[in-house]
Amino acid sequence: MRQTLAAANAVGLVAGYALDTLLGDPRRWHPVAGYGQAVAALERRTYRPDPLAGAVFTGLAVGAPVLLGVAATLATRHRPVSRAVLVAAGTWTVLGGHTLRHEATVMRRALRRGDLLAARNRLGHLCGRDPALLEEPELARATVESVAENTSDAVVAPLLWGAFAGLPGLLGYRAVNTLDAMVGHRSPRYARFGTPAARLDDLLNLVPARLTGLLTIAVAPTAHGEREQAWRVWRRDRNDHPSPNAGQCEAAMAGALGVRLGGRNVYFGRSEVRPFLGDGPRPEARHLKRAARISGAVGLAALGVAAVYPVTLGRLVALAARHGRRTAARHGRRTVARTAGAVTGRW
Repeated sequence: MRQTLAAANAVGLVAGYALDTLLGDPRRWHPVAGYGQAVAALERRTYRPDPLAGAVFTGLAVGAPVLLGVAATLATRHRPVSRAVLVAAGTWTVLGGHTLRHEATVMRRALRRGDLLAARNRLGHLCGRDPALLEEPELARATVESVAENTSDAVVAPLLWGAFAGLPGLLGYRAVNTLDAMVGHRSPRYARFGTPAARLDDLLNLVPARLTGLLTIAVAPTAHGEREQAWRVWRRDRNDHPSPNAGQCEAAMAGALGVRLGGRNVYFGRSEVRPFLGDGPRPEARHLKRAARISGAVGLAALGVAAVYPVTLGRLVALAARHGRRTAARHGRRTVARTAGAVTGRW
């Protein structure tokens, strides 16, 4: 039964990925949007400008969807078909690869026809930078950087957590990533309150971000890039970014496209100067199609990793865990027996 449920989990991940590829995000009643509204209401009740309040807020906001995932997992422990359907629905809900590539395409078309107003208005769908004064190179750079980072956040990481922890992993990861987008930035209001959510998001993305970088290098030729150049730039520049994870993805993308990312980013009310990543010219509209193609190829590769994990390495991990529990239980029984014998001897 365990092997059957592992296969059901893998089937659900593949089906959910296919739904996202074909249909994109639900147009109405998107569960993540509803979750965001509920979290905003919770924030209004729990907000105080200190990390402890932020930790309570994060625990409540993440705990609820994780418990929901655990309940659904327990309810389907003898129903592999139902498990596959739920995992497929959860995967479709939390993935954002289709939307990410669509936004890159819309931005490319706006820039190619010279419609900077439309491009500036569209940037908010990808990132939180102030687009008011941005010209084509900066709009293209922001798009490439967002595609690179969100390929990890919206595709690779959900698939990996879904493979590793099933429905609780899928829902819990998306909850943390949503919180990070809402309260994890360095604004006066969230500088302290949002720290727990931001740090938890960093932790959950440590492995996915690095896998995204490596997969970007591997699939670079699909967009006429060079693996050797992507590898060299990734090794050299990936740790220069202030984020422990974003630099992994952006450096690999910069090398794969042969462009230079980084520089001054202007947000609403503040600005940041980030180190340059990569060599070559600044991105242009023509690079956005290649970035979207790389993002799609990385997603497919990550799906392959996620789909085989439950029935290969995941099964070995489960067997090792059960063996460890049995060994610990035997050791505990022996300890109790020795203790009982010693006490009996003394009396």
